[in-house]
Amino acid sequence: MKIIGYIAVLLVTLAVLLLGAGQLGFLAGQAPGDLGVRQHRLKPPSLTPNSVSSQTALYPDNPQRVDAEVAPLSYTGDAKAAMARLAGIVSNMPRTTVVTREPAYLYAQCKTQWLGFTDDLEFLLDEPAGVIQVRSASRLGKSDMGVNRKRVEALRQQFEQGGA
Repeated sequence: MKIIGYIAVLLVTLAVLLLGAGQLGFLAGQAPGDLGVRQHRLKPPSLTPNSVSSQTALYPDNPQRVDAEVAPLSYTGDAKAAMARLAGIVSNMPRTTVVTREPAYLYAQCKTQWLGFTDDLEFLLDEPAGVIQVRSASRLGKSDMGVNRKRVEALRQQFEQGGA
């Protein structure tokens, strides 16, 4: 019985240390240096299953191309107004900080509540196609357990409903 008690104390101590590390930002990871727009493209999807992108077709050799695929955000009317509406939605997301806001590009960082993992969220206005391209990716780990896809789909729903 003593061993079980020691194991329980050890597990609780590890959990508290992990939570503390997350709250202090030790689990945030480093922002990739290659974010942004290059040749009208966002960064490719990650090589591991922890990202989604509406531009996966541009990267046919990426091993996550099929699994990372997500539709871009569609809009009608004024493109700049659509980007402004999107920026309003992203700005109001919990634990999300807009880092870069340009007329055709938006970059935000999203943190998880307890452990402070950071995901990078990018949008690129594709006016000729009438869509806003999107990429959301975890900085750390091999799997995101569907978090990035859920984020993008929740954002899409709010965007389609005209939220701001």
